[in-house]
Amino acid sequence: MKFEVKIMASIVHRNNRFLVVHYEHDISGKNKQKWETYRTLADAKRRKAEIEHRQELGALDVPTCKTVNDLLKEYISLYGKATWSLSVFSSNSRLIKNYISPIIGKMDLCEISPRILEKYYQQLLKTPAVSHVTQKRGAKASSFVQPATVCKIHSLLRSAFNQAVKWELMEKNPAIHATVPKAVPQKREVWDAETIFLALDVCDDARLKLAINLAFACSMRIGEILGLTWDCVDFSPKSIADGTASIMITKELQRVDKTAMKSLEQKDVLFIFPQSSKRNTSMLVLKKPKTESSVRKVFIPATVAHQLESWKREQERTKEALGGEYTDYNLVLANGLGHPMERTRIAALLNALIEKNDLPKVVFHSLRHSSITYKLQLTGGDIKSVQGDSGHAQAQMVTDQYAHIMDKNRKNNAALFEEAFYRGKDPTSQEASPTVNPTLPSGIDPSLLKKISDNPDLLKILSAIAGSL
Repeated sequence: MKFEVKIMASIVHRNNRFLVVHYEHDISGKNKQKWETYRTLADAKRRKAEIEHRQELGALDVPTCKTVNDLLKEYISLYGKATWSLSVFSSNSRLIKNYISPIIGKMDLCEISPRILEKYYQQLLKTPAVSHVTQKRGAKASSFVQPATVCKIHSLLRSAFNQAVKWELMEKNPAIHATVPKAVPQKREVWDAETIFLALDVCDDARLKLAINLAFACSMRIGEILGLTWDCVDFSPKSIADGTASIMITKELQRVDKTAMKSLEQKDVLFIFPQSSKRNTSMLVLKKPKTESSVRKVFIPATVAHQLESWKREQERTKEALGGEYTDYNLVLANGLGHPMERTRIAALLNALIEKNDLPKVVFHSLRHSSITYKLQLTGGDIKSVQGDSGHAQAQMVTDQYAHIMDKNRKNNAALFEEAFYRGKDPTSQEASPTVNPTLPSGIDPSLLKKISDNPDLLKILSAIAGSL
């Protein structure tokens, strides 16, 4: 809010601090004195010059936020509530509470510089970590804050300071030029098609088997699988025959913090499941997917459609047998009494399957990774079609996360060059051109057949699928 200024600003030296004193008229017209404290004379002079410069322009923007804590409170109220999802709100609130406010929260905004931030980031690396922020349940405790968490804090501060600049509370964003500790991304282990179908063969839990198939065939996130309802599934005989059996992904199951629910006024929440105890600090909800692009239609293989059909019949028999004891929320993956299954339960079932059958250790999300990887291979790198299945907001997110799958193709390129150029073969000659089998059945694309036969990964997938029919 802008106020007219009547007199110049002045600097007062008191108790090793420098006070910038200026006056302004508030909305009621009363003369009001403002005192701002700075540690150095240079900072005080800089602020005095800023006030006088704006005074010459005839107006003064009086800051309503003095410290980092003041800014973050305003930032959450005006920016966070309008733009953050429930999970982001909870995560950022914990970062502020545990790592920002206790260390730099009381510092004046004018004191924050790239140098101060860099010292703060280095201090964080020596700060004991708060377990529920930096690690998942059941993981080994980490003694100090990790670089990945520092990067999240930096992104949060950069966004907050950017808003402060827009609100004219700061002259520039100090986080832009601050150096952040480099976080080395952890390589996620994934299963190949052969391992996935081996796991399906030895899996004796129908719910886990269905979840694995949906993650692999439909590139679905675990929250999307657990939030799937029968009204969003089309496995009618006609759609299966036409190859149009599909799943419409419109929601996801998520456990959310009650404080976040209250602060965001149940933002994006479609349904709240009854609580087992009022003392719980969180609750299970069905909510809108994380982005608009996550709302999508995914076509499913006939084998998976038949599996869904079979599971639906089994679920109907269970409901009939239990009668009123079964609570019907229309969930595809419900437990024996109809209640939602949580991702921790699926993770536990998967870990038990891995340990029992000595399979490579992976997390459930790796199955979605495998799905997208193979779809890129099967489509010859058709990023847009794969993006439509995965629900990524941008095509670049697909290429950035899954570009490593092209390594095998690059190795093939080297082998092709060796065969074509370094062994005396002319790649333009008729001899080097692929021959077409004249006895192929009609409707078969020879180039596609050759592509499949030259790719051992595709042959593994097709062989595994054929064996499961």
